[in-house]
Amino acid sequence: MEQSRLTAETAARKFISKHFPDCQGAILAGSVVRGEATTASDLDIIVFDSRLSGAYRESFIEFDWPIEVFVHTFHSYKKYFQQDIDRARPSLPRMVFEGIVLKDTEKQIPGIKKEAEELLSAGPKSWTTRMIAQKRYFLTDVLDDFIGSHHRAEDLLIASTLAQLTSEFYLRVNRQWIGASKWILRALRQYDIDFAERFTLAFDSFYRTGDKEEIIQIVDSVLDPYGGRLFAGFSLGKDDSLQKEVRK
Repeated sequence: MEQSRLTAETAARKFISKHFPDCQGAILAGSVVRGEATTASDLDIIVFDSRLSGAYRESFIEFDWPIEVFVHTFHSYKKYFQQDIDRARPSLPRMVFEGIVLKDTEKQIPGIKKEAEELLSAGPKSWTTRMIAQKRYFLTDVLDDFIGSHHRAEDLLIASTLAQLTSEFYLRVNRQWIGASKWILRALRQYDIDFAERFTLAFDSFYRTGDKEEIIQIVDSVLDPYGGRLFAGFSLGKDDSLQKEVRK
């Protein structure tokens, strides 16, 4: 960071005073709060304003900081909490739980932080047997593409998809939150540091040498406890009752 730049918290407080002086609450979240900030980090600020009709998001550059502001009422955040829980990527609950309170004139934020903490602790819903089969099938399909491909450019793109689907499967069958981009590895490390290390080494080895074997092994190790690769016998969208009538 530039030495002349305001600290993250000071800049955030000035930003709230300038742009949202009448809001009832504000939280500073993100990498600057977790101690993981880089020179490219921005400020993630959640604002609560009961005068608004709904939620919105907006980006700024103020006080030499890029700033992402997530504006909510004291009701709208609940919808976004639920959406994040349903997709198993609790971005807003995590931001609220980890964040530093900048303003709380109505003393509602402690209750919202407690709600976020309880959601995070509960974890996502378990996958059904049908969902596990569906995810096995799609993961198998991408793995087969990866094994059969002989084009380096295509291999690189398939490997990226394989990393995402493999991490999702491993985390979700264990009722863990998932992530995207850099949060894929963070989610894996939080749950199983040894697996995260093997996962990283497998993909790093492929990107350096082109050897696919370690990736194939780690994908199979994730699938094996749930029946392994799946192709024959899988169906999606078939009307079981109709098929029974046809077979009579």
